[in-house]
Amino acid sequence: MVGAAIAREPPAPPGQTLATMINRRSFLSAGAALAAAGTGSCSRQEESTVQPEGVPLSAFTKSSTATEVVADLDLTGKTVLITGATSGLGLESARVLTTCGARVLATGRTLEKATAACAEIGGSAVPLELELESHASVRSCAEAVRKLDTPLDVLLCNAGIMALPELEQVRGIEKQFFVNHLSHFLLVNLLLDRVTNAPQGRVVVVSSSAYKWAPPAGIEFDNLSGERDYTPNKAYGQSKTANGLFSLELASRLAGTNATSNAINPGPVDTNLSRHYPGWQRRILGLISGFLLKPVGVGASTQCYVATSPALAQTSGYYFENCNPVIPGGQMTNKPLAAQLWQKSTELVASHLA
Repeated sequence: MVGAAIAREPPAPPGQTLATMINRRSFLSAGAALAAAGTGSCSRQEESTVQPEGVPLSAFTKSSTATEVVADLDLTGKTVLITGATSGLGLESARVLTTCGARVLATGRTLEKATAACAEIGGSAVPLELELESHASVRSCAEAVRKLDTPLDVLLCNAGIMALPELEQVRGIEKQFFVNHLSHFLLVNLLLDRVTNAPQGRVVVVSSSAYKWAPPAGIEFDNLSGERDYTPNKAYGQSKTANGLFSLELASRLAGTNATSNAINPGPVDTNLSRHYPGWQRRILGLISGFLLKPVGVGASTQCYVATSPALAQTSGYYFENCNPVIPGGQMTNKPLAAQLWQKSTELVASHLA
């Protein structure tokens, strides 16, 4: 296929070699793909501007920062658990929310990393160890939270991995699905009573418009191992679809309580989420990041908005990007699929729910 593609290239202009033309085109193509893929989103809001009826709209935009969306809020007395709080969107969200008075429970893969992040965050940040590759670690983290004996006003499921170049599995499950969805599913279920005990508890799940890369079925229940036709983007898209469906079904189960569940898409953000890309792709992303990617302060705005806005106290079961609700495509609003995913996820984590 490569040979055929090269054979169809037009003659090189004077002063340029054919290889130079191809490399330049590859560079631009790869750069565009990386800007779309490596940062949690594969489209801008303009591609999904249909908004659900009856959901409050904000005055914030794709350029608003997390600091701006919480500027007028006093979060004193509120407790917020953030997964993946040692870098990127999680670290920025933790920093911003503590400035408003919230006590942040900041998780990291090791206690040392979480402690270092809390020193950077300042305020009343509490470090917790949470290795999402281990359900035993998820359970231990939940037990540590329960020992604090406090309601959770916000549980922000932020941590994630992306685009593993080769198939990796945890307990026979494809790793992106395991880490991004299944471990957060377990954590939320272990702490859900802490959320519902809050005056107005919120679960916020970081999804992505990369749901567009999921297989047509949304979730391949007969291929959760990833062994059939593994590709990095498809697997990541499936995990992000799972995030959205989990939030949707959770909202249904929380109906009639004082707690809510919503999913968000942070958009294309300059974080280390692309760390699993090959070196040459990371170099390209570094060159274009200032032009195409949001800075972290902007990228964290939507999750901070959905986690704290008084206007959303009764809003549950929706998907937000650029600080406003939109209707996602794919299988993201498929309620029977969401219920099926909940059932399968419960089976997969049953030994740690008991």
